[in-house]
Amino acid sequence: MQNCVDASQTGEVDLVMGNIAHGGYCVARLDGRVVFVRGALPGEKVRVRLTDTSKASHWFGHAVDIISADSHRVDAPCPVAGECGGCDFQHVDVSFQRELKRRVVAEQLSRLAGITWSGKVEAVDGSSDGLGWRTRMQYRSLNQRPALRRHRSHDLVQVPQGGCPIAHPAGRAAAETACRTAEQAIVMVTSCLTEDPEVSVIADGQLVSGGETMTAHVGQRRWKVGAGGFWQVHPGAAEALADAVVEGLNPHQGDEALDLYCGVGLFAGLLADRGVRVRGIEVSRQAVALARRNVPGGRFTAGRVERVLPRMSTKANIVVLDPPRKGAGKAVIQAVARTSPRAIAHVACDPAALARDVRLFDGYGYAPRSIRAFDVFPMTHHVEAVAVLEPKV
Repeated sequence: MQNCVDASQTGEVDLVMGNIAHGGYCVARLDGRVVFVRGALPGEKVRVRLTDTSKASHWFGHAVDIISADSHRVDAPCPVAGECGGCDFQHVDVSFQRELKRRVVAEQLSRLAGITWSGKVEAVDGSSDGLGWRTRMQYRSLNQRPALRRHRSHDLVQVPQGGCPIAHPAGRAAAETACRTAEQAIVMVTSCLTEDPEVSVIADGQLVSGGETMTAHVGQRRWKVGAGGFWQVHPGAAEALADAVVEGLNPHQGDEALDLYCGVGLFAGLLADRGVRVRGIEVSRQAVALARRNVPGGRFTAGRVERVLPRMSTKANIVVLDPPRKGAGKAVIQAVARTSPRAIAHVACDPAALARDVRLFDGYGYAPRSIRAFDVFPMTHHVEAVAVLEPKV
């Protein structure tokens, strides 16, 4: 059954949900048109409020009433989960969230790269209930309280009393304090978790409390990280991804390695500890300065990877690349292939971008030996993956 309510009159329609899609939506159909529905689960019948009907090919909607619920549906732990754009899956049992993400990764790899993937989305240490994990949060101030954007909107929603449930508790009080001082200020709260957690607050680009740098830990090793720079936001993410990269590359003493989009040198540091000579490229000059501090034996260049790497004549035994959400793209992948590595570890935060990059690598003679996915963004549709590629035989 598709349409029990006249959507043109009410803006609401009853739909039966199809498969999960990239972005956290379920796919439904209305009079031959695709409708992407937020807040639903595959197989459910829900009343959908249409929120965007501007495109001829597809519309967007939000579930406002569950007519027949899936067994994996739960009560959202956050009272503003249906309004705030920060979470997609608070209505889903945590273990089934990983199954939904697995389906998305498999579908993207199949459709965009022609790969059949039978892996799973692995849990990581630090948030068995999917809450209290996010160590970096960016808020706006609304009525002197922390607020986040509504889904696909610039409108704001105040976080509940006690703080955003997925934000790490170490930073919640600092967010409340900072947001009392300036209406509409952009407030970034960063926590680094040790026995005595460090918390820094940046408001409208200015450090207002805490240090400019913080200390992050992976295993027994430490890295200095910029309070406003990049580091994995889940407490268990850096270690899980680093283990997957190092295990997948199997570095040898004396190897030459490239760490592309290297940030402050997470992967470079672990490879250097194993006797690998590392070169890193990163666009952020602040991050490069910290990488040189974190990995004194490495060589690091500030610049865009797509511009710097093609000009380098170096060969590499192993390569790590951790590109932004859009992926590495053709120019970078072509330049990586020219270095003739025996193994490449591609870290990706978007399964569609990973699939596109894997397809490009295939054209240069590299195919995935393994692809692992990790649930380092619980309650959201996001998923991180590590693909290890080797030359095709």
